[in-house]
Parts: sequence; C-alpha cells; structure tokens
Amino acid sequence: MKRFRRHGQESQRDRLKQELFQFNKTVEHGFPHQPSALGYSPSLQLLAIGTRSGAIKLYGAPGVEFMGLHDENAAVTQVHFLPHQVELVTLLDDNSLHMWTLKAHKGLSELLEIGRFTLTGPPGAPPSVTRVTAVLAHSSGELLLLGTEGGHVFIVEVPGFRELEERNISLDQVASSVPDDYIGRRNLEHVETLQENPVDPNLIVIGYGRGLMVIWNLEKQKAVQHIPATQQLESMWWTEDGGHLLSSHSDGSYCRWMAGGEDVNEEEKSDIPYGHFPCKAISKIIQLPTETGPPFLLFSGGMPRASYGDRHCITVIHSKIHVALDFTSRIIDFFTIRGGPQHTGDPSALVVLVEEELVVIDLQTEGWPVIQTPYLVPLHSSAITCSHHVSAIPLKLWERVLAAGDLQSTHYSKKPWPITGGQNLAPDPPQRDLLLTGHEDGTVRFWDASGVCLYPMYKLSTSGVFHTDTDPNDNMNQGTEGEWPPFRKVGCFDPYSDDPRLGIQKIHLCKYSGYLTVAGTAGQILVLELNDEAAEQTVEAKVVDLLQGQEGFRWKGHTQLDVRQEPVLFPPGFQPFALVQCQPPAVVTALTLHSEWKLVAFGTSHGFGLYDYQQKNNVLVRCTLNPSDQLAMEGPLSRVKSIKKSLRQSFRRIRRSRVSLRKHHVNNAAKLQDANARLEAELAEMELAPVQRKIEARSSDDSFTGLVRTIYFADSFLSDSSHNTPSLWAGTNGGCVFAYMLRLPAVERRADEPVTAAPGKNPQGILGGGGGEMSTSSSRCNVLLPPLVPAKEIQLMHRAPVVGIVVLDGHGAPLPEPLEVAHDLARSPDMQGSHHLVVISEEQFKVFTLPKVSAKTKLKLTAVDGSRVRRVGVAWFGSSRSEDYGESGLVVLTNQGDVHVVSLPGVKMQVHYPCVRREDVSGIASCVFTKHGQGFYLISPSEFERFSVSARYLVEPRCLVEVPVRTGAATQRRPPPDGVPPAHRLPSADGEAAEVLQEIQESLEGEQTSLLENNVKNAVA
Repeated sequence: MKRFRRHGQESQRDRLKQELFQFNKTVEHGFPHQPSALGYSPSLQLLAIGTRSGAIKLYGAPGVEFMGLHDENAAVTQVHFLPHQVELVTLLDDNSLHMWTLKAHKGLSELLEIGRFTLTGPPGAPPSVTRVTAVLAHSSGELLLLGTEGGHVFIVEVPGFRELEERNISLDQVASSVPDDYIGRRNLEHVETLQENPVDPNLIVIGYGRGLMVIWNLEKQKAVQHIPATQQLESMWWTEDGGHLLSSHSDGSYCRWMAGGEDVNEEEKSDIPYGHFPCKAISKIIQLPTETGPPFLLFSGGMPRASYGDRHCITVIHSKIHVALDFTSRIIDFFTIRGGPQHTGDPSALVVLVEEELVVIDLQTEGWPVIQTPYLVPLHSSAITCSHHVSAIPLKLWERVLAAGDLQSTHYSKKPWPITGGQNLAPDPPQRDLLLTGHEDGTVRFWDASGVCLYPMYKLSTSGVFHTDTDPNDNMNQGTEGEWPPFRKVGCFDPYSDDPRLGIQKIHLCKYSGYLTVAGTAGQILVLELNDEAAEQTVEAKVVDLLQGQEGFRWKGHTQLDVRQEPVLFPPGFQPFALVQCQPPAVVTALTLHSEWKLVAFGTSHGFGLYDYQQKNNVLVRCTLNPSDQLAMEGPLSRVKSIKKSLRQSFRRIRRSRVSLRKHHVNNAAKLQDANARLEAELAEMELAPVQRKIEARSSDDSFTGLVRTIYFADSFLSDSSHNTPSLWAGTNGGCVFAYMLRLPAVERRADEPVTAAPGKNPQGILGGGGGEMSTSSSRCNVLLPPLVPAKEIQLMHRAPVVGIVVLDGHGAPLPEPLEVAHDLARSPDMQGSHHLVVISEEQFKVFTLPKVSAKTKLKLTAVDGSRVRRVGVAWFGSSRSEDYGESGLVVLTNQGDVHVVSLPGVKMQVHYPCVRREDVSGIASCVFTKHGQGFYLISPSEFERFSVSARYLVEPRCLVEVPVRTGAATQRRPPPDGVPPAHRLPSADGEAAEVLQEIQESLEGEQTSLLENNVKNAVA
C-alpha cells in the first residue's frame, strides 16, 4: 500500500503532527524521594537538596527550580555552595566530587555539571586515606578542604579540581604537634568536621572523631591551638566573633571552648541539656547572635535514650524560651536564614529537611509558627490512592475554594516565604487548573496545578461522616504544659490511617456547579456541595444492594463504615449532603457525576448503580457478577489467601480439569478441529496484512469479569436516529458494555417526578465486538439480568477489559461536559449527523455507529506491539502555529509505559513516545491526563512527574539566577564571605603586588564612572 500513498499529503500531515504533538517531561511536583543532603547559599538565596538516587534539586523563589542527575547511581551525601558564586559541589557515597554551575543560555539559567574529581592517595595506601568525610568550601571561593577517614585534610583548588599537594595537612603533621599525653591515650580517627573562622579565613578548625579539635593556620601551615575533648565528637560551631568554639558529642552533651589562645585542657562550659540519664548524640549545633538580646542556640538530637530515643527533634533555645521541635521523620539537616543585606542580622527562619518533608519555622514571630511552603509540599502526608485533574476552573469557584483553604491555614505564619533566589521568568498560566488527590486517611487535597509550583489550596476530610478511632480533642500541635522535654509537634507528614476503609478511590468534580463526589474503599459514595458557611447536618445513607438477590454468594471482605446518626458540624468548604452505601461494601472502581441531570453513577466489582442526588433515590441497579467470580467476594482487605487455601484451590482446579477432560474428550476433539479450520481461514485472510499478534479470547471464567472499569453519561441516539436521549454506559472487566436510556422529567417537575431508566426493546440482542455480527444472547446473561434490562449490550469477542467509553457527535467531536455549553465554554454538539460510540478496551479501539451499534472501524493495539491500554483520556491538541486550529484525540498510556495519541473519529495512531519505565507499575497505574494533552504520574510516593504531549500547552520552569555582586567588593576577583572585611582575605604569594593592582583598577574605574556621569549630564542638558 505504501507505493500508492500521495507523498504531498503525507508530508503535510507530518508537518501538522509536529505543530500539534511534542513530548516533554517538564517538572517534578512534590517532595524529593529519599533526600540525603541539604545545602544553602545565603548570597544566591537558593536551597539545594540531594537524594539517594543521585538527583540534585535547587529551589529559590516560587517557580525557580532546577534539577540535575549524576551519571553515577550513588547517593548524594553532602552539598556545598561556593560562597558568592553560582557553583556548588556535591559529594557522593562513591567518594566522587562533582562541580555544578548555573549557566545562562538564551536568557535562562540551566544547571550543568562542569567537572568531577576523586581523591587519589599514594600507591598502596588503603582506601580510608582518601575516603572523604568532611568538606569545607573556603570563603575565598578558590579552595575546597576535604577531610578524610584516614585523618588527612586535602586542599583542592576549584573550580578546576586541582590538588595543592604542598598545602595538604597530613595526619602526621597534626599528630606531631599534639601533646604526648593526648596521643598516648587514643588515636585521632577520621576528620568529623571542618569549620572556618568567621573573622580570619586563615584559621580553620579540624575536628577528629575521637574528640580532638585542632585550629590550623593555612598561611603558616601549622597548628596554633589544640582542644582535647574527651567524648566522641559529632559537630562543631565557631561563634561569629571567632572567640569561642562549640562542640557537640555522642553522649548528648555540648561544650564551649575558648579559641585563639594557648592550648586548653578544660572547657569553659559543659552541659547535657536533657539530664544526666544516657542521652543520644547531638549531631549538629549552631549558635547565632542577636542585636539586642541573648543568642539563639539550636541543636539536633540529644534526647534521653530510654524515654525518647525514637524522637526526631531539634531544640531551639532563646532567652527563657526552650522548645523541642518534634518531627515525624528522621532529620537530614537544617540551617538558619538571617536577616539584613549581608545576611548577618538576627535569625529569621529555621529550615529543616527531614526524610519526608521540608519544614520552615518563623523565628521572628511569637510562638515560632510554621511558614507554609509554596513548593516541596509532602503530597504523601497520607498515602495517595487516586488523583483527578480539572482544567480551566471558573474564577468564582477558584476563589471560593481558596477562601475555604485560607480558613484552614490560620495557624501558619503570616511572614512571606524566606527563600527568594532567582527570577521566575515563566509567563502567567493561561488558565486555572486543579489537581485533586485522594488519600488513604479519607482526605481529598486540592492543589493549584496551573504553574510550576504545585501549591496546596484546600483539604477536605470525609472521616467526620463516619465513626472512627480518632479523638476530635486530640491536638497534635501542643505538648502538655510543664512536660519535659518541652515537645512541640511540627510538620504535616502523618502516614498512619485510623481506618483503611476511609481511603479515597475515585473523585469527580463538576467545576461549573461546585458539586463533588468521592468514593472510597468500603463502598461509600459521598456527594458534596461547596458552602461558604459552616453547617450542621445529618448525612443519611442510602443502601444499594448490587447483588440484587443473587444466591450463593457470601461477602468475606471488610465491613462497611459506621455512619454517624447525629448531626455533624462541617466547616466552610465542600460539605456532604448525600451518601450511597454499596452492598457488598467493595472498593468503588468507577465513578462519574452529571450535575445538569443531578445524577451520580458508580460501579464496583459486583455491578453498577445510578443515584439521583436531588431526590436522594436509587434510579438503577445492575449486577454484573459472573457465577465464577468467587474472588470478587473476597475483598481487598480480607486474609483469605493463606497457603492452605491456595493449595486447596489448586487441587480442586486440577481435579475439575481432569473430570472435565474425561467427560468432554469427544466434544473437545470436534471443537479442536473447528478451531483449527477457523484459524486457517483467518491466516489466509491475513496474508496481505502486516504481521500481527493474535489477540487471545479470554475465558468468561476469569476472575473479576464483572468488575466495572468505566462509567459514562451521554446525550445521544440510543433508541432511534431521530430522538436523542440521556443515557448511561458502563464497561466491565469481561469486555461487556451496558447502555441504559434515562428518562428525565422536565426542569420544572424535576424535584417531584422520579428519574427512570427505560428498558430496551430487544434485550436478547448482543453485539459481538470481535467481528461486528449480531448474535443470540448467551444464557449466562439471563442469570444476572435484573428486572430492568439494558437498551444495548455489547460483548467484545476477545473479552478484554473495557477501560474507556466516548460518544462522538455528528462532527466526530467528543460530547461536551455537563453545563459546559450552558456556560458558553463549548459549542453545542452536532445532533444532525450520526453519532459514534468509541469503546476502548485494553487491547483495541473500536468505533460503532449509533443507534444501530454496528462496528465501523477499529485499531488493534495489542496485535501490533503486544501493549495493553492502562490509562486513557480525551484531550484537545491546539496547534503551536495557528491559534484557530486544533484536533481532539485519545491520549493513552500502555503497560509498556508508552504514551500514544490516537485520532478521533478515525482511530488512527498519530504519535507515540516512551514515558514511564515499564517496570514502574504503580507509576503507570497513577497516571492522570488533562484535557489539554498534559499528564501527571507518581515517580515515587511523594512526587508527581508532569509531562506534556501537546506542542502548545507546556508548563515548565523558566528562571534566571545571576552571579551575586557585593557592594564595595566588585573590584575583587573573588569576593570574601558575608561580613568578612577584605583585609582578612587568604593572602597569596604576591599579595603586595595584588594590592597595588587593585588600587590602580579602583582609580581607573573611578575615572570611568565620573566620565560616564559627565556624559549623561551633557546629554540631558
């Protein structure tokens, strides 16, 4: 067929595809998985986080984000910014050092790796000699000091990673200067920490694991003071005046030492903050001065080992205030942000990176409240169970949701976000988008997904409708008065659910009416509406029996949730007013809402139902359970899959197969001959077709064939071609599609007259989805038919699960959403031409004409490349060159992790791109598509990867970070650290000559400046 194609048409279509489709992974939302290192640049105002997977992520002002990935699959153990520069150094656990820079390209910055380095020791030396344990980025910006496991300190020139061997500090040099009585008692062990004197950059302190601290002069290359601590050293801090050192130790103590004098044998002060019982180590300590009062003292750890050894705490002490901030996960690192133009003022914020979230404490407001984070929000504060995206939210609904969320955020600090580095150059989002995530604890969180930052807007909790084990008076934020240590719970990461049945499984929001429906693990479906005021009301449960009196089935799973009978006070926001309880209380697998018709449809593994939430009545119930679906009665939380039962089932299966073989041996032989004859005929027809895999017909005895995978409302032609009627469509795991006509009373009588589902004219007609012929209804369907039969029923011959249903209007466009036309946001569907039904199964896309439901065309996905459809959505792809042109299509994610775009109504493959690793089953299952060709999927429990298949709609970081310029230091080649006068720069060999050159340069620049000013004045005159 290729030789008959018209080349001009093909190339034109290819050009059009390039204007419509383009694949990009744009940004990662949420909190980095398994963070392992933290860094901060006061001059750049940038935060850096390294992870165990080798990723490095930088964050500044909201919208300023960068990401890099090391080629080595090794954890990042340390991150250090070079002072006053746009470079940073990372240390990995494979002992390699990497240099990164923020390079400007076409007006935007990008994070690039520009060098890597690994220390090499002398020949034959053990690896411990060069195993890096401590890193110090010197304030000169030219040196990197590397302490090692062997006790040596190597000095490396940056950014070129050139080792200055003549300036290295060997363990022998240090040991020779240490008093004999100290060396005799213990060896020095590894270098635990390196610190620079904040006043004199020539002086550094080397802290060894055994406790010895040595102040070393870099210029004179000799030790000037020894401080012998007796406990294992954990960390050190040099006070801002350079006069004292603080050391923290493994026994939960910290000591204060005089620095700058002769060798000292005793500390000035020693304290164990939390008593004389054995305490855990203080892993890091900081002391910062204030202008008017006593200093801030901050340290991590130090808790009494027996009583509170499992707590993750940072203690903050200022004046008479003493608080132990209690986090819910392990502390990685912390730092403080200081005020003032040179970042040398009073501490303004404490930034703490813990394993599952980033917490920022406002140290200037009374009570030290938490500052809400605009990014790095822990999406997994309770495990994500489902997600739902809504595009183009109307402004009124947006403002109402924001207002409800603001009422939930009164405990946060009013201070602005303190990390403000870089410039966000991304254009304003063209529309307001919401991402809703359902969680294991029964909450639904609303996120602003319009731009680069996934910002929390509002949290809805459904647990108040039910009786649970939670205590409403339990306040996690405050400790008991007089308690010691004075704990205060901080952070929002709380992965423990009081009842797994509360978990949210499906969400559907109508952006026009403000109605929301959510469904859970125990068969509960809640219908909620947005209310700006608090309201007290009782939520009555309507029970739906999906088994419809079927005998021989016994539910062995979890019980339903116990609904509160008394009135419940619901805060402003989304408030439940109707509740449907499915029986058996199985997981809800499909859910949709039609706000114009005031109907909610839902499905489980046992059947589906239709509920009128205006009159609070059940309209339709259909059982889809197959007699062989015994597993559908087990439930996800039951423990029936024991070894004994598995073995018993296996033996029974073997016994049944042997009996059936003996009984039907003759019949099977005849069937086998017929099957072979049919197969030969099919092969003869396929000789001219491309090579395809055979789609195996699935047995009707497969488990969960009755599970409802998709449910859909449509106003289309179901009975005849001249009268369009509302209809409900449901697709099952066994490849069956049910369609019901709905009769809605007129608007003025809608509140009084019931909604009914009209019976079909020919309930015996079932369409064979494989070849498109009409066949007689099988007897098994009659077993499950409730009194009301569907108007149409389609049985796909290959019985693949139906994962999507779409009805196309006369122009081949998908039908608009409820109320979308009424709000002038979509054109009215074409009701003149014939409508088409698109059924998407796991293995193929099939188009049927309506109302006859005859097969028109199909696309076999599995037959071509063995893929199966896992997620599907309808999207509009706008042209990147023409504002007026666009096409509708199906966006599909397969079990191979590939994204495909299929055209409508022709169901032809347009493009496909690799997106998710095929091994990442949970990532594929979590994918959700937007209406404009973007998508989200979980790359970890705490992170969404955002991608785009559209060439027009793209949300990605566009930001610029400029090299910081210090006032009064612009003439220096490398500026000194914050607050350090130029006189204390690390001298070079030709220091005097450099000073002379500096003076000449200053005078020349002064002349140029005055000349420029005179020229400007003359031009103005």
